[in-house]
Amino acid sequence: MNCSQAPTLILLGLSSDAEKWQPLFSIFLVIYLLGLLGNLLLLLAIGTDVHLHTPMYFFLSQLSFVDLCFITTTAPKMLEALWTGDGSISFSGCLTQLYFFAVFADMDNLLLAVMAIDRYAAICHPLRYSALMTPFRCGVLVSGSWGVTNCVSLTHTLLLSKLYFHTNQEIPHFFCEFGPLLLLSCSDTHLNKILVIILVGILGISAVLCIVSSYGCIFYAVAKVPSAQGKRKALSTCSSHLSVVLLFYSTVFATYLKPPSSSRSSEEVVAAVMYSLVTPTLNPFIYSLRNKDVKSSLRRILNME
Repeated sequence: MNCSQAPTLILLGLSSDAEKWQPLFSIFLVIYLLGLLGNLLLLLAIGTDVHLHTPMYFFLSQLSFVDLCFITTTAPKMLEALWTGDGSISFSGCLTQLYFFAVFADMDNLLLAVMAIDRYAAICHPLRYSALMTPFRCGVLVSGSWGVTNCVSLTHTLLLSKLYFHTNQEIPHFFCEFGPLLLLSCSDTHLNKILVIILVGILGISAVLCIVSSYGCIFYAVAKVPSAQGKRKALSTCSSHLSVVLLFYSTVFATYLKPPSSSRSSEEVVAAVMYSLVTPTLNPFIYSLRNKDVKSSLRRILNME
């Protein structure tokens, strides 16, 4: 089989059954539009309401922006393939999608860790919260996360661009990602695989450890609160974040705790859909439905008060 540095690739999509394409198109178009609307409304609410100009909502606005970009990285191409039946994608287009997907997935991961740090500071050190979470420190945490994710994703993408691949190959997925692409390569991918494991492992493990340790301290601090009402009030500020964390990591682990293979099971596809499309769509609704300040701001916007 011929090898090339610019192969033609075909995304096999969600289903090989043509009769399912139109129903799937309708379902995921609704999910995509809901994701756009929910995250845009949350960004608008936080940006226009001065009462929401706090570290917690600053990080939430960053998460909404990332989720907005996250779903836009994969959904339009998936919808196009479902509508036209053509899943072909150029190698440069595949690398571009892969780069942005990696950036926004890693940013979701790091922002959830940063938000856990914010909740730790608010609950465990309430009197020093303003001094700990200054605008400068919040900016450093977010800009540092953007810098790290861009460097990691760019490194992976550049290394992939130097490899040779079998021409006219099918990718058993609805978007481009590192694992399936490496399986199509004619070149030695040992270095790429090691680098992916090291860099993604460092980012993933460090974020998870940060979240677990932050909530360990939070639960310990809450356990020492004498009144049940005080415990509920403290934990209520964490409930939305915990829901998002559990939803995000459960689907990510279901997808990536298995070695990449040349075929995809239906369970893996569902997990990939959940963390790349459904979770970013649900995040703004989880935060808005459980937060009185956000609901009040959204009502004001929707009623044009």
